[in-house]
Amino acid sequence: MIPRYSRPDMVAIWEPANRFRIWFEIEAHACDAQAELGVIPTEAAKAVWEGGNVPYTDARIARIDEIERETRHDVIAFLTELAEHVGEQSRFVHQGMTSSDVLDTCLAVQMKQAADILIADMDGLMAALETRAREFKLTPCIGRSHGIHAEPTTFGVKLAGHYAEFKRCRERLVAARAEIATCAISGAVGTFANIDPKVEAHVAAKLGLTIEPVSTQVIPRDRHAMFFAVLSVAASAVERLSVEIRHLQRTEMREAQEYFAPGQKGSSAMPHKRNPILTENLTGLARVVRSAVVPAMENVALWHERDISHSSVERMIGPDATVTLDFALVRLTSVIEKLVVYPNNMAEHLNKFGGIHDSQRVLLTLTQKGVSREDGYKIVQRAAMKVWRSFGIDPDNPDAEIELTDEDREAAAQDNRLMFFLSHDDELTSVLSTSDMDELFGVDPVAYHTKHVDTIFGRVFGKE
Repeated sequence: MIPRYSRPDMVAIWEPANRFRIWFEIEAHACDAQAELGVIPTEAAKAVWEGGNVPYTDARIARIDEIERETRHDVIAFLTELAEHVGEQSRFVHQGMTSSDVLDTCLAVQMKQAADILIADMDGLMAALETRAREFKLTPCIGRSHGIHAEPTTFGVKLAGHYAEFKRCRERLVAARAEIATCAISGAVGTFANIDPKVEAHVAAKLGLTIEPVSTQVIPRDRHAMFFAVLSVAASAVERLSVEIRHLQRTEMREAQEYFAPGQKGSSAMPHKRNPILTENLTGLARVVRSAVVPAMENVALWHERDISHSSVERMIGPDATVTLDFALVRLTSVIEKLVVYPNNMAEHLNKFGGIHDSQRVLLTLTQKGVSREDGYKIVQRAAMKVWRSFGIDPDNPDAEIELTDEDREAAAQDNRLMFFLSHDDELTSVLSTSDMDELFGVDPVAYHTKHVDTIFGRVFGKE
């Protein structure tokens, strides 16, 4: 939790003041339930609220730390300091409870609080993605697979895909929030031998938690493992979108780029540089969040009913993973809101290689005309390789010096070089007539490839 990558609201959840406040509420609500059951005097429960219900100031926290240095036990230190405020009635605090009842229930509250912030973060990011997706809904660009030109899509469809991914992340986080929000007030080894289960139910209700069916003294760590796994998937979604922006910002592409503020500097050495520093940063932060997954999984297997090997891990990964993901989601939202998009560059790249992105359309047309898929593939691939040659490129021999033929020069004058070479292929023209070719290439290629964009948007965002 370094300040550079932290936001105050999330950090506050993991601060000692919030933790001790939750501990106090757990103990005080438990006293109320114990008093109602007649286990402790009503006056004792009242004294706990009256004496202990004061802010956990720096002075109080310092006093707890001072006691812990002697006792070497954080919960005992907390209870000792509380007794200094409550007085003689403090002997009824923590009746029948064990430290894990306080620690695990508190952690559940903190993780629930953190999840609430993360859900709100995702809502903000999804709103930004939807706004920009609608803005560029019909902005054509080349789709790429393996980093290679494939077929046309739209920039809006790209962003809609990321929106849908974060929507799934949000749904998982809501489910993980519910799974982690459990309360355990069941005493040593979780048998309720020295405390009534009604106390647990009362505390759970007061804190907005559900009861843990079998706590074995600690809340089972499969719940926590799932929570951190969900955070890691969300972090991977952050990275996927960040990497896409980084690729699009490359100098030879410049289809989109991060906003560059007035006075901003890109390099200490090269004044011309505008680097994708925010999305590079987000890629790194995603790695930090994902690093919590393996320790969280390894925390599931504790010795017998419980040990505390999980404790040191959670004191670190709880704050680190939630604070980091919170920061990353908010930063990514800002990147999307301010993202600079270059539709002209997208169009230039889309049309750069003479229509080879329409190869599948031709292949499918040939199969409809009775040509085998294998033979049709050879015909279209042969024409596509001629398109590359007309650009002075030999895909099979990159070092070769290509001397352009008259046919290459004639093709270079065409808007659609693929159609040109196909129309001069005797094997193809024996199957497709001139009218077939006109019908095939007479439709705007972009319109052909984007005709179902409304369907995609309806599935992602709902019908307008």
